[in-house]
Amino acid sequence: MTIVARGLDALPHDPSVVTIGNFDGVHRGHQVLLRRAVALAERNGARSVAVTFDPHPAVLLRADAAPPRLQSLEDRVTALAAAGLDAVLVLPFTHELASSTPAQFVSEVLAGSLAAVRVVVGTNFRFGAKAAGDIVSLLELGEQHGFVPEAVTLLEMDGRRISSSAIREHLQDGDLAWATAALGRPYQLGGVVVHGDGRGRGIGFPTANLVIDPDLIVPATGVYAGHARLDGRWIPAVANVGVRPTFDGTTRTVEVHLLDVDQDLYGRNLAFRFLHRLRSEQRFDGVEALVAQIGADVARARGLLSQG
Repeated sequence: MTIVARGLDALPHDPSVVTIGNFDGVHRGHQVLLRRAVALAERNGARSVAVTFDPHPAVLLRADAAPPRLQSLEDRVTALAAAGLDAVLVLPFTHELASSTPAQFVSEVLAGSLAAVRVVVGTNFRFGAKAAGDIVSLLELGEQHGFVPEAVTLLEMDGRRISSSAIREHLQDGDLAWATAALGRPYQLGGVVVHGDGRGRGIGFPTANLVIDPDLIVPATGVYAGHARLDGRWIPAVANVGVRPTFDGTTRTVEVHLLDVDQDLYGRNLAFRFLHRLRSEQRFDGVEALVAQIGADVARARGLLSQG
């Protein structure tokens, strides 16, 4: 069972194989690092540890330009634990940590708190104040402190490096195929179901209106087929992301229509897994045209989802 700890003094001072990163999305590129850390730990009789940060460093260093996240911290930790690590260490990203020199970070975190014997990072790894440290610095500091760093070649797909920022861009463009392949799983969002204006039920397609964490990325506006998770099971569903222009809406919402399920969902947690983008958002001449299109969307979604 994976230990989840927070803070420098939260884990025993045992020999560790450490990998470090923001790990937003825990995508396929991250998974290469995690698998390597787990394998090296088994080979060296050491503990495997993933070190991540909360909040994202950009929130502290450049809040006005901080990127939206692919996952909540809870989901990120769950995904890291699923990789088979012995421990996940969440370090609060403070001004003090941000101002640490590369030497201080290695001395206090890697060599000090974690007793690192191996450190696994990507070839683009930077650390310390103003990102002054790189893999060369890590090699030099590792020699001083008795651990061996390893730089893993970054994973690419279709000529582009798999990264959290690239996945965000593809989601914002509505390109689910690339994002799903890069993540290694479908992207999903979840939230509490709240009351909406009731229009969906009034036209025969009741929807669950989700309150989405504003720090999380929402895919491009449009209509999507996927699955909704309710009470631990996945149910075929259609989601609309947008402002509902037919009704002159101005606020972007995420509404989910569960196929063949009609029950009171208010106040419950619901997650939607994005599998197919059916179409972009559009304004219709009236409710009748909208209802006809929603019916077509639902029929298409059933066909796609029945294919597995």
